[in-house]
Amino acid sequence: MTLMQKFLGAAAAIALSAGASLAEPALIFDLGGKFDKSFNEAAFNGAKRWAEETGGKFLEIELQSEAQREQALRRFAEAGANPVITTGFAFATPVEAVAPDYPDTKFVNIDGWMPEVPPNVQLIGFQEHQGSYLVGMLAAMASKSGTVGFIGGMDIPLIRHFGCGYAQGVKAVNPDMKIVANMTGTTPAAWNDPVKGSELTKAQISQGADVIYAAAGGTGVGVLQTAADEDILSIGVDSNQNYLHPGKVLTSMLKRVDVAVYNSMMAGADLETGGFTTLGLAEEGVGWAYDEYNAPLITDEMKAAVDDARAKIISGELEVVSYYANDSCPAYDF
Repeated sequence: MTLMQKFLGAAAAIALSAGASLAEPALIFDLGGKFDKSFNEAAFNGAKRWAEETGGKFLEIELQSEAQREQALRRFAEAGANPVITTGFAFATPVEAVAPDYPDTKFVNIDGWMPEVPPNVQLIGFQEHQGSYLVGMLAAMASKSGTVGFIGGMDIPLIRHFGCGYAQGVKAVNPDMKIVANMTGTTPAAWNDPVKGSELTKAQISQGADVIYAAAGGTGVGVLQTAADEDILSIGVDSNQNYLHPGKVLTSMLKRVDVAVYNSMMAGADLETGGFTTLGLAEEGVGWAYDEYNAPLITDEMKAAVDDARAKIISGELEVVSYYANDSCPAYDF
C-alpha cells in the first residue's frame, strides 16, 4: 500500500493518479478519533446519515498529529473532494491558509473562527452556552451535596464558553451552589486523555461534587466512567452519552455537529460559503438529551423548569451571557 493510499484511502489515491475528480465530500476528524463518543463521533454520524440516505460515499481521515492538518486539506482538495469538512477550532488557521489555493473547492470548518472568511469557506459555530445553561439547571436540581463540577478539555475560550453557560444555569437554580472546575490541559492532547479525566473526577468528588459535567471530548469518557463507578451523576456532551451508563448520566448537552456535517454534505458543491453560521436553541443546534436511559433521573418539575428556560432563551426573555462577550463569566471565575 502506498503512502497516499494509507493517507487518503484507495479511492482517493486512484482518483489522483487518474486525474479524476471525485466530486465526493471529505471529512477530516480532529485529534481523538471518530469514535470518541463525543464531538468527532457526532460528525461521523452526520456523514453516515448522509451516505445512508443518498447512497453516496465520503472520504475521511483520522489525524494522528497536528502536522497532518494542512497536508490532509491539500490532499483532499487535489483529489477533487467537495466540500472538505473539518472538525474543531484548530483547523481554522490551516483552512484559512489552504482555501485560497483551491478556489473551486468549498471548505467547512466547525467551531473555528477567522477574522476574514475566504469566499470558499463556511464557518459553523454553536451557542454552546445556551445548551450548557440548561444542563447546569439540571445539575443544580439533581445535586444533593450543594456542589457540582465541570471538567473541560483543552483550556481555550470555547470550553470556557461551555463552562460559563453551565455556571449560569447552576446559579439560576441555587445562587449558593458551589462549582468546582478544572481543565484537562493546554494542548490538543487534552481531548483524548480519559485517565486524566478520571483523576480530575476523583479530585472533584473529594471536594464534594456529586454531579459533574464533562466538556472534554474523548477525555470525558473517563469522567463518565469514574462518576458511575463512584456512584455520582455525570453530564455528557456533544453526542447523547446517556446510554454509556444508564441511570448514572443525568443528561447530555447536545451539540448537533451531526446536523452541521449532514447539511454541508447535502448541499455539496452548492454549499453557501463566505460567512459564518451559528446554531443555538432556536435552530435546534444545541439542547439536552432526554430518553429512556435518564428519564428516571429527571422529575416532572425539573423538566418543566428546563423547558420554560429554553422557551425564554429562544424568545429573548432570558439572556445567557456569552464568555466571548468579555472573556469572563458573570457566574464563575474560570
